[in-house]
Amino acid sequence: MAADSKGMRGRQTVRDMVLSMLAVGFVVWIGYLFLPHGNGGDPVRVVGYQVEAASAKRAAPYPLLAPEGLSDKWRANSVSYRPASDNNGKGNAWHLGFVTPSGQYAAIEQSDAPRDALLAEYVKGAQPDGASEVAGRSWERVQGEKDRALTARTGTGTTLLTGTASYEELAELAQALK
Repeated sequence: MAADSKGMRGRQTVRDMVLSMLAVGFVVWIGYLFLPHGNGGDPVRVVGYQVEAASAKRAAPYPLLAPEGLSDKWRANSVSYRPASDNNGKGNAWHLGFVTPSGQYAAIEQSDAPRDALLAEYVKGAQPDGASEVAGRSWERVQGEKDRALTARTGTGTTLLTGTASYEELAELAQALK
């Protein structure tokens, strides 16, 4: 009789363990159904840039440009100003990045570093690709391996509009610069 109760207890233990695992699995499954999974959300973290632009305009030794009047479809996702003393010898640098209405990337890169150094940093394999006239300013077009750019002198600095965006979207960004 003692041997029978030991065998029965072993089967009950395994059965209880399986039932416990099923109960825990069911609770986890219910929890999974109610947790957000991130499908369909916009991964772009939009940042405000007006305050940073105003501060950078006071600090920059060249006429700093920032867009005004772009549609809400242009979503700013990065902004920074680095004075030359904090920029590893690369000059005073203004950066403002956007996701364009077509989902491409466009950025304003302004610096008092040499133009060729900016192109080498932001447009790998840069080759001249003509010129564009936008908002009364002449812009040189540059095509790289993956990116393209519009570039112009602005006072003692160089303005580079660059990214994977089309020349048309870069021209729209240039049109909005003030």
